[in-house]
Order: sequence, then structure tokens, then C-alpha cells
Amino acid sequence: MDDDPPRWLYDPISPEFIQLHAIRETVYFARTGFQLVEIINTPAWGRCLVLDGKIQSSELDEFIYHEALVHPALISYPNPQIVLIAGGGEGATLREVLTHHSIQKAVMVDLDSQAVDVCRQHLPSWHQGAFDDSRVELLHLDARKYIAETKEKFDIIIMDVTDPLEEGPSSLLYTQQFYEMARDRLMPGGILAVQSEPCSWGNEQIFVAINSTLYSVFPSVLPYQTYIPSFGSMWGFNLAGFDIDRGMLSVQEIDNRITARMTRHPKFYDGIAHQGMFSLPKNLRDMLSKSQSIITDEKPAVLYY
Repeated sequence: MDDDPPRWLYDPISPEFIQLHAIRETVYFARTGFQLVEIINTPAWGRCLVLDGKIQSSELDEFIYHEALVHPALISYPNPQIVLIAGGGEGATLREVLTHHSIQKAVMVDLDSQAVDVCRQHLPSWHQGAFDDSRVELLHLDARKYIAETKEKFDIIIMDVTDPLEEGPSSLLYTQQFYEMARDRLMPGGILAVQSEPCSWGNEQIFVAINSTLYSVFPSVLPYQTYIPSFGSMWGFNLAGFDIDRGMLSVQEIDNRITARMTRHPKFYDGIAHQGMFSLPKNLRDMLSKSQSIITDEKPAVLYY
């Protein structure tokens, strides 16, 4: 009934900071072999995908996260044809990759087939039929094992995996050893794009450690950030490669590439947004420049909530 007290999703941002999201309806709730999967309807953000108690994306603002993750890498690369997506269960990262005319093959490797099936059924506005595109190869495998064993090379590798929770499936996808494997699967000049956790004041330790770990493997690393409202935080990303820091593309050049190379203009991303994302505040730049934290298999980065 309308006057019933709301149920709440407790979404921890840090051990000292928790967001509360009112739940209007639970659409799906089940534990798979790998994680707890929920799909909820909320008054504030519309439908949301929640994994292990953390919002992964919301109907209202998922386009910000997915465009920020995908397009800086693909627009920076001259002619992206073969792309690997690790994770990406909603299909929205895949959707954005496929907007680039040059894409010939997109391999998506997501461990949890049940979670992907649930997203295909309940989040159609996220994937928009991307799973049915003939260019897509969908594999339900461990992404680390796949990258270690495949002989294929990729123009772009996109890491759209879950947070490195202590008992989650993704903690060993943020380590120096893993990034070395990913480096070896890139074409010459290829780019690795990594979602890199929150980077708001007082909650940027994992972001900084991911950046310095990437620098221990790649000669070029470009950190960037944008605000994701449903996450309650500035969110960090990194591009890593071999020569991607030769200079920022101009606003006009990015806009020209979007027009020439994409099937549609993004809702969030353009030349001005690109420049803004890569213009980090001085305090964060200072932290990045001083960090010596290296994430390894022996000492993985683990979030505790």
C-alpha cells in the first residue's frame, strides 16, 4: 500500500558512508553460483541492477557510466575493429561498443550466465538488443583465464567488472599480474580501459592504487573521472596503453570523430565532456603522482564494507 513504510537498499560507499535507496518493488532476487543478483525499482533512479548489495547501474544514469567507460578509448584509437569486454553483464557496454562503425567483432566474457540472462530479460533498455548482433561472441568464462589462454589480440580491452570485494569474483582482475596478461593481448597501440572505483575525497585509495599498478605495466596511463549520481560519488577510470599520452585530442577532433565513426551521437560524451573528465583536480593529481601502491595477486585490492 502507498502508506506502507519504504524498504531500503543500504549501498555502502565506504565503511563510514552509506547511501540509502528507497525500494518501490523487487523485480528479481536470487543468488547465482557467483553473486547475489537483484533488480529493483526505485523512485529516485528507476530500475537498478544490484550485485552483492551494490548498485551497478540505474535506468536514469547508466548512460553516463557506460559512455564514459567505452568512448574515450575507442575514439582515441584510430580504427577499432576487435574489442574484448570483460564483465558487462547488462549489455550496455556492449551496446556502446557496437555504435562504432568500424567494429567487426566484440567478444564479451562474463562469468555469470544466470546474471546475464536476467539482464537480458529485465533490462532491455540497457542492452537494446546488442546481444543479438552478429558481431558479438558471448562467452561465460572466467575473464582472467580467458585472457591468459586466448591467442587472439584486441584493439581495445574494456574492464567492466564488479568491485574487488573480498569474496567477490573480481578481486584478481585488478592486479599487476592480470594487467600484464591484458597487455600481451593488445594489438600494437592497443588500449586497456578500466573502471577504477570511486575517486571522491577520502575514498580514492583503490582508484589511486589501480592507476599506479597500471603504470607498473604500461608506459602510458591516463586517469579520468566523472560523477555518477546513482553511485553517490565521482567515479574513476583509467586508459592504459603504449603511446596514448601523446597529447589530448581537441574538442573539435573528438566531435568530428563521433560524427564520422559512430551510428549515433552519445547522450553524455562529446569533446567538451572528454576534456572535462581528463581535467583532474590538483589534490587528486598529487595523490596519483606520489602513489607507489602496487596491487598484486599476493596482495589484492579489497574493498571492505
